[in-house]
Amino acid sequence: MKIFQKGFNYSQDGQGNRLVYHLQGCNMRCPWCANPEGMPVDGVIMSDAEWLLESVCPHQAVTGTSVDRNVCKGCKGRVCITEHKTKGLYLSYEEMSAEEVHKEVQANALLFYDGGGVTFTGGEATVQFDELREVLKALESCKIHRAIETNGTHPRLSDLFPYIDQLIMDCKSCDPQEHERWTGVSNERILANIRRAARQHPNLHVRVPLIGGVNDSGKDREELLAFFREIRGENVTFEVLAYHGYGIKKWGQCGWDYKMTEKAYVDEEILKGFRRAIKEIGARYRGT
Repeated sequence: MKIFQKGFNYSQDGQGNRLVYHLQGCNMRCPWCANPEGMPVDGVIMSDAEWLLESVCPHQAVTGTSVDRNVCKGCKGRVCITEHKTKGLYLSYEEMSAEEVHKEVQANALLFYDGGGVTFTGGEATVQFDELREVLKALESCKIHRAIETNGTHPRLSDLFPYIDQLIMDCKSCDPQEHERWTGVSNERILANIRRAARQHPNLHVRVPLIGGVNDSGKDREELLAFFREIRGENVTFEVLAYHGYGIKKWGQCGWDYKMTEKAYVDEEILKGFRRAIKEIGARYRGT
């Protein structure tokens, strides 16, 4: 498995204290992504200006505290990371076998208090579908709580349902054109997978990242509410997440421009009102 980040957090990526694995690769290109380094399937060379060394690049791409990414595009050898191990330039991910992940999770089992366990997220966890399924199945015998966070696009997502104790799915927009405009991917399969999960999975958590100028209009919120009325049930909970700019620095480290502006921040009253509206339609709200 290609893993670009891992660590513990409490009740942010599932219930209780959790060991969270961020898997490399995503089929969406959301411009507000907080983990942009997780998007390319083959990873990206990241830079840290404080630790850059000009000597690691034989093509003079590194000058002082900057990296000329145009030079990097034509480089096939990647000498800067294959022959040098520095904090200044490094590949976004490391590899672990499914067996190694399984053993690491088991070794940390004593830390899974308050109903905690392991969560696989991304990037998009289902991009590494076969490896993910292998680990989830292996953990079943250990009685360790398993969760995944997914954008819901994989055509075989339901094949994982028997091996997932908590399924967390993003629902960014019900408008197909707007969804594709912002993410690069249609929402048709996403909505179908959410509907299916609401019918078949015992613990579905639907999250909406509310982004100013993207999906926060009155029309957007009404369409989401209509969909939530359809899928609400005792096995389904909802949460609205506010936009934040925590990933801005990472975009720069990847050599990419961050294009979201201050307009992406959603007014607090709109956030509160939308959260309240979800509760008022009889849906179970869980979160901030």
